[in-house]
Amino acid sequence: MFKKVLIANRGEIALRIHRACQEMGIRTVAVHSTADAAAMHVRLADESVCIGPPSARDSYLNVAAILSAAAITGAEAVHPGYGFLSENASFAEMVEAHGLAFIGPTAAHIRMMGDKIAAKDAMRRLGVPLVPGSLGELATLDEARAVAEEVMYPVLIKAAAGGGGRGMKVAHDASEIEEAWRVARTEAKAAFGNDAVYLEKYLDRPRHIELQVMADAHGNVVHFGERDCSLQRRHQKLVEEAGSPVLSAAERDALGANVTRALKELGYRNAGTLEFLWQDGQFCFIEMNTRLQVEHPVTEMVCGVDLVKEQLRVAAGQELGYTQDDVRFYGHAIECRVTAEDPDTFAPSPGRVNTYHAPGGLGVRVDSALYSGYSVPPHYDSLVAKLVVHAATRPEAIARMRRSLNEMVVDGIKTTLPLHRAIMEAPEFVAGDYTIHWLEKFVAGRQP
Repeated sequence: MFKKVLIANRGEIALRIHRACQEMGIRTVAVHSTADAAAMHVRLADESVCIGPPSARDSYLNVAAILSAAAITGAEAVHPGYGFLSENASFAEMVEAHGLAFIGPTAAHIRMMGDKIAAKDAMRRLGVPLVPGSLGELATLDEARAVAEEVMYPVLIKAAAGGGGRGMKVAHDASEIEEAWRVARTEAKAAFGNDAVYLEKYLDRPRHIELQVMADAHGNVVHFGERDCSLQRRHQKLVEEAGSPVLSAAERDALGANVTRALKELGYRNAGTLEFLWQDGQFCFIEMNTRLQVEHPVTEMVCGVDLVKEQLRVAAGQELGYTQDDVRFYGHAIECRVTAEDPDTFAPSPGRVNTYHAPGGLGVRVDSALYSGYSVPPHYDSLVAKLVVHAATRPEAIARMRRSLNEMVVDGIKTTLPLHRAIMEAPEFVAGDYTIHWLEKFVAGRQP
């Protein structure tokens, strides 16, 4: 096992990785920008290195500075967390070229799954069901029109290198296809430096279901069940559940068996999450994230597994040490992503946290790097805390989340806590009767 790991990230995920390392007897190196000098992950790590000014481009995306920090501290491995460089294949290659272990998948798999067209092609070959659409990149508008007529409107034009809803446009009929094509390509070029797009059938009432997997370098692959991530605004997840209110155990097992078989054939290694749209009992693959997910805690709560520790063991060359039959699911878990944003307008709200109080009690977990007196910087993602609850049943989990949200205090900045409280009271959420389009309408209905 590694003796020292450099954590190439910040905030709550850096702290989460640090805690797992500490429990395994692994020393940690925190890297930080000048804006994060007083951050909790920096204060708790065994060592810390400043890698640049506040801009992420000059610090958390500064590969040379990160590798230099690893060299001068004697780190043996790098954990990228999520975001920043976590799905950068070139970074993974450079880490390993410098004699360090990259705590994640191989660069080849990161590169494959980072290209949505290549990912879909791989899954098609491996027998994983897809959303009907183009077989690859659409080179011309005429090709887009032909595929749209074949799968029938409405359709979605998506960036091949996309993510976060950028480079994604809906065409409801033939009169909208040219505009959707043009805007999607323009956004894709601006956001990713690549204007390649493809087309999928637009599903009108799907759920967003994802499956957590873990694979070692010895051919063993297991899944840890599904998460329902359908509560999204502008393609950004706000609330996640494990398991999904609409899936049966039989559906989960069938999906899991298909996915683990495919990934074993692919030779995949370390953590990964396959994302699907589910409608009318049918699963359609949309993408794979080759990293730890923000919402991994809900899976840990229902399975009793520490996914970060599993990542570390796999990266060190160890076998999983268990089979799919050993994985058990207990109860229900819900996660609310608390962000430093206005709960009505979603305008960013960085600044000093005057008072911070985390809820507690049985089945309550808070992943956060906040503390009273901390100043939330304006330079990075607005996520400041993940509030996670676990209970024997979904109704009990909802009641526990309501209580925990009412206990939680973040004073001095605006947060999305009021929105989460409203979601937990909404009849559609309580009934589990929602799709990926529901939250947008719910939020619009709350606007002053």
